[in-house]
Amino acid sequence: MIKILIAEDQEIISQSLEIILGNKPDLKVVGVAEDGKKAVRLAQKLIPDIILMDIRMPEIDGVKCIKIIKEILPQIKIIVLTTFDDNEYVFNALKNGASGYLLKGLSSVELVGAIRTVFNGGALINPNIAVKVVEFFHETETENFKINVDELEFNNLSKNELRIIKLIGRGMSNKEIASDVNFSEGTVRNYISNILSKLGLRDRTQIAIFAIQSKLELKRVEN
Repeated sequence: MIKILIAEDQEIISQSLEIILGNKPDLKVVGVAEDGKKAVRLAQKLIPDIILMDIRMPEIDGVKCIKIIKEILPQIKIIVLTTFDDNEYVFNALKNGASGYLLKGLSSVELVGAIRTVFNGGALINPNIAVKVVEFFHETETENFKINVDELEFNNLSKNELRIIKLIGRGMSNKEIASDVNFSEGTVRNYISNILSKLGLRDRTQIAIFAIQSKLELKRVEN
């Protein structure tokens, strides 16, 4: 059972989400927060698996909530679900630890699929958002968004590890990566764990950002 906390200040939207998610046998909405302070409080009290987080909320905005919650409870996965795709929101949310950034208006099937993907260790970004992320990191050297890794450890990565980093940077799921490199999903997960450990990164999202910043996703991988 995937426990979900909804952080959304518009009642009609939170109620709709409760209905949609409540109809799925493997999903359970454990709480609803209509402002940022309550979202942090309920996260600590309920320890959900997933938080659906709006960006603009009273008291504490979603970006700050992500930072606070991930510092206290790093195991909780957070998916931003919002109407706002401003660069500052997107990059700070991802930098602070969001595992997904989705725009409202997606179908219920897409939302449920995103929740299950993130719960199983994946990361999801709306295609339009992904384009903005790529463009931003290719056009700016802003240190605030820079993901730094140990250069020696990076140079010691194996060919397979580099290839998987590149595929994560392209937004591919573990299943898609496994098919591309002809490994099992379990093997891919092990590679990702090793990459995180070697590079000192927090999660898959940071791998994706690092891949984009390093332009790894644009370089050809030799077979």
